[in-house]
Order: sequence, then C-alpha cells, then structure tokens
Amino acid sequence: MKNFITLADCTTKELWGLIDLAVHLKFEWKSGGNRPVMNGKVLAMVFEKPSLRTRVSFEVAMLQLGGHAIRIGPDEIGLGKRESIADAARVLSVYSQGIMARVFDHSYIEELADWAGIPVINGLSDTHHPCQAMGDMLTIYEHYGHLERLKVAYIGDGNNMAASLALAAAHFGMHFTIASPEGYQLPASAFEEAAPVAERNGGKLEAFTDPAEAAANANIIYTDTWVSMGQEEETEARLKVMQPYQVNDALLQHANKYAIVMHCLPAHRGQEITDEVADGPQSVIFPQAENRLHMQKAILVELMA
Repeated sequence: MKNFITLADCTTKELWGLIDLAVHLKFEWKSGGNRPVMNGKVLAMVFEKPSLRTRVSFEVAMLQLGGHAIRIGPDEIGLGKRESIADAARVLSVYSQGIMARVFDHSYIEELADWAGIPVINGLSDTHHPCQAMGDMLTIYEHYGHLERLKVAYIGDGNNMAASLALAAAHFGMHFTIASPEGYQLPASAFEEAAPVAERNGGKLEAFTDPAEAAANANIIYTDTWVSMGQEEETEARLKVMQPYQVNDALLQHANKYAIVMHCLPAHRGQEITDEVADGPQSVIFPQAENRLHMQKAILVELMA
C-alpha cells in the first residue's frame, strides 16, 4: 500500500490488515503502552475544508506514535491557486514523510499522489471518505465480532460517505442498502466501482427510494448530514426533500431489534437524526468517532512506519 486514496485502490486483504492493526494499536494504547514508531517523522495536513475529527484524530495519532503533525490551511497553501499542486506536493515531500489532505475536488488528491515522493492519505474529498469508512468498519467489527453477511442500511444523501461505505461493505462481504430521494441518489459510477468488489467477496448492493425498505432487518442504520460543505445554497430544497429520510424511532422499528445506529458527524440533530436516536441505547456514534483515531493510527503505521 503506497497511498490511501480510495478503498477501490486497496485489496480486501490489505483492508483486513488495517482492521487487525487498528485493533492491536487500540488495545496497546488502552493498556498503557505506546511504541514511538513515528519518532522524528512529520505528517503534513492540508486542509481546504474545516474539520474537527479529521484534524484532531490525525494530530493525536501522530503524537501517540511519537511523531508530529503540521496543519496547513487554505490561506497558507492555496492548492492550484497560489501555486500548482505539483509544486506543493514536491515541496511537502522534502519537509515531511506523509501528506494528509482534506479537499473539495478529488482530482486534487490524485494529483498530490502523482507528484509526491511520500505517501498521500485522503482525509476527505467530494467523492470519497475512506478513512471514515474504515473507522466505521472497525466499530462494526468490535460490536458484532465479524463483518461478513451483516446488513448496513445508509439513509439519506448519496454523498462521498455513502460511496466509501458501499466500497467498504463490498470488501467485507456485507449487504449494503441505500435509500435516497430522487435526484440525490448515489451516482451510478459508485455502484459500478463497488459491484465487482462485492461479487468477489460475497457482498450485495441495493438502492431504494423507500427508507423503510432499505432499513428492513438491517444490523446497522447509518446516516450523514443532508447538506455537505459547499452545498449551502441548496439547504432549503434539501431539507424539504430529505425529511422522510430522518433516522428516528419509527424508522428503527424496521431494522433488526439489536441494530446499531451510526453517524459520521457532525450531526444536525432534528434533521437527519433525532436526539432520541443519537443519544439512545442503540447509538454507537461516539465510539465510532473514537475509532477514527485508532484507524488513523493504523493507516499511518502502514504507510509511514
């Protein structure tokens, strides 16, 4: 594994390796141990979009591993504007041992990887969110003890999170369903990318417009914000059309009685999810957020250590 750009670039064996490594690193940290395998190493973190979990989890991950992380904001680098992406990638390659970038345009991540002489990690782009999806798989694995044959139902906007979750589910032999309103479905290209992966691993992919149908007997109910960064002008229209896709007590009645509820955060309570569900006994939202740290550590160790 040279970079971590999308889950389509990884083999299923590599992703299982990340799960195993994350479990080990989490146990080691919780037991009071910590190996400084990143001693003297620097992660350059490029941000076009603001972040809480991505920034803090990567910074803390590097700290716990004995390394250091540097945040570079949009005013400081201006990818493709202040200077070319190729030049930025080559400069960062001589100052640091890895680049994590959180960008609007996925092509920026790909161009960084093309020109960098060091590993590049996709912290989020407009089409993929692989670090989050792998943190989610870790959370599900911890809860159920396995991933194969579980059903994960994604309810809401067919966005970058949904695309990466579909790929992750395909790799681990899960049944992935998604329910979105007309005009907001997961792009056909995302299904085409995940379908052969699912076929190889015994997974299944299905799309619905009826949230109850997608959630039927699901082991995991997953949702995300209805309005992503950069879509603020669409807020009024999105809130209106998405209302039937709220994850609430009524929707949970269609899932398995022991189903867990997940959200990648930040949550807009009262919109895509209710307080009762987000804070209820079936919610694993905050263990899910914690696992971003442990999966991030696994990715960093795999690529940089």
